[in-house]
Amino acid sequence: MNSNKNSSRGRQEGKKNTPLSRKSKPLARKSAKKTFTKIKDTKKSDPSSGIRLNKYIANSGVCSRREADTYIEHGSVEVNGKLVTEMGYKVQPDDIVRFDGTSITPEQKRYILLNKPKNYITTMDDERGRKTVMELVANASKERIYPVGRLDRNTTGLLLFTNDGDLAKKLTHPKHNVRKLYHASLDRKLELRDLEKLRGEVIIEGRKVFIDAVSYVNGEPKTEIGIEIHSGRNRIVRKIFEHVGYKVNKLDRVIFAELTKKNLPRGRWRELTNLEVANLQKMQ
Repeated sequence: MNSNKNSSRGRQEGKKNTPLSRKSKPLARKSAKKTFTKIKDTKKSDPSSGIRLNKYIANSGVCSRREADTYIEHGSVEVNGKLVTEMGYKVQPDDIVRFDGTSITPEQKRYILLNKPKNYITTMDDERGRKTVMELVANASKERIYPVGRLDRNTTGLLLFTNDGDLAKKLTHPKHNVRKLYHASLDRKLELRDLEKLRGEVIIEGRKVFIDAVSYVNGEPKTEIGIEIHSGRNRIVRKIFEHVGYKVNKLDRVIFAELTKKNLPRGRWRELTNLEVANLQKMQ
């Protein structure tokens, strides 16, 4: 009797254990591929709508778009509770996106204009411990913002920061001919014949540079020159004057994409107005 009871109990315990073991197997077999297939079949709209997942992550301030591709591929991203490893997935307005378990949403776009002083380098950080422009705008935005283009360490003047990648790309692409006006202080008076050499195109390091305008600054000594270009090449204004035998002692960017330094002291920043942002976005 006892052995039969024990045998019956053993069979009953075996039955109790069976559902648990069956539940554990699907969990063990669960993979990104299987879950991803389910996501793909339940997209809410056609591929032409929504925002690409990597761009959505980048706009949320987590990382760059290229880095987002790597995180997606390695299973760090969920949409509506399901793992997505498809690079081209389009996020819809009602989707819930999680990165490493934390819900993310695109950041509010920020636009900060700085009047840069000397001795700050235009970079996010510097391994040599030099001062960077990011220190000057540290309290300007809770979102991560980036400088648009560069000013070298000794050049002062207007520098724009934003987390709007599309606008930043537009402002730095040569085809948009973004206006940049500089006030250059030279080591000696600029001779008229040398001024004339700088009108139009010049060849700098084997490449053409078009100078939109160049002139003496009204009411100032002939060492003070205004020069307008749209090239974004590194140290290009200094190289232009070196081309005709002059050294730039001071260089100040006074206009950038129609933005000016009006009421913006050196070392200070301000947010762009809605009108200024709209005008930048309308640029062709």
